[in-house]
Amino acid sequence: MSSSAQSATKCTPDDDLVLVHASQGGDVAAFEELVRRYDRKLLRIAQHLMDNLEDAEEAVQEAFLKGYRKLNQFQGNAEFSTWLIRIVLGECITKLRKGRKAKASSLDQTAQVEGHDLPRDLADWAPNPEQLYGASELRKILIGSLRELGPGLRMVFVLREVEGFSTNQTAEILRLNDAAVKSRLFRARLQLREKLSRYFRKPDGEPATQQ
Repeated sequence: MSSSAQSATKCTPDDDLVLVHASQGGDVAAFEELVRRYDRKLLRIAQHLMDNLEDAEEAVQEAFLKGYRKLNQFQGNAEFSTWLIRIVLGECITKLRKGRKAKASSLDQTAQVEGHDLPRDLADWAPNPEQLYGASELRKILIGSLRELGPGLRMVFVLREVEGFSTNQTAEILRLNDAAVKSRLFRARLQLREKLSRYFRKPDGEPATQQ
């Protein structure tokens, strides 16, 4: 289990509901406690989706504001944390689309819209210490490659491989079925493997093989 998944177990859904009900009754301090519980987790997710920290922080702030305004719409059909993650993902997607539109405009409409541990299956692609890239450089390359994925694939990969949610949890957050989550995760892994392979090749130009 990832560190994020372990930390999430400290706050139970029942504990959240007590605070949610208090917040719905006008207890601002109760909502502030909910913010303290989840602000770091939401920021971590947003950072993996957005292109920079400033946009990620803004997305999280807007998500909490929207969550507070719409708190009476929360019916408890899903866990409160799931509800919050959906909101921040929506804010991230909105910002990504706006960013792409702005970039497309600046390029005369030529563009087309399409701190965590590395995922285990990708960490295996890291070169040896004697090779060109160190662990920190690999992490930068991985983050850059992840941001080249389409938002749909990126969200599935971040939730499953980075945040450690199960397939079922990921499906619930994204309102998908398990088969769709598995399909998108498979496509995300393939695309990341292709993008990363260009960085780690043997001197003869052939892709480096795992030992």
